[in-house]
Amino acid sequence: MIVFDLRCRQAHVFEAWFGSTTAFEDQQARGLLACPICGDDEIVKAVMAPNVGTKGNSRSVPAPNVQAAAPPALTPETMKAALHALAQAQAQVLEKSEWVGRAFADRARAMHVGETAATPIHGETTLAEAKALVEEGVPVAALPFPVIPPDTVN
Repeated sequence: MIVFDLRCRQAHVFEAWFGSTTAFEDQQARGLLACPICGDDEIVKAVMAPNVGTKGNSRSVPAPNVQAAAPPALTPETMKAALHALAQAQAQVLEKSEWVGRAFADRARAMHVGETAATPIHGETTLAEAKALVEEGVPVAALPFPVIPPDTVN
């Protein structure tokens, strides 16, 4: 597996895992990638820092003793605001997405192999089905918040 930082036209940067560079390029060419924040389907690789290991013959030099600034306190209000913003972002993305219920895995797979047109969908699947989709290179992601199916009465 390989991880890429990706970017949409709105400059949203997000991370995605692929089986290989070829798998990424194939999905990109077929229009199967979409920004999880805004739904934009024009996705390119973003600039990212490579993970380069140290040379085996280099000496270890201790880092200077620098006091890092303490992270800001995480108050209940800040956490509530962050969760609210995330929930709103998810709701915006889902407005442009079709609820497919338990047919999610089948529909996602059909779009991935080109049997049906690629469109934003969301639905339900088991953990085993989700893992199988990822192993096949199908671009899927879990939603941070539960979704109430449209035909359900609260």
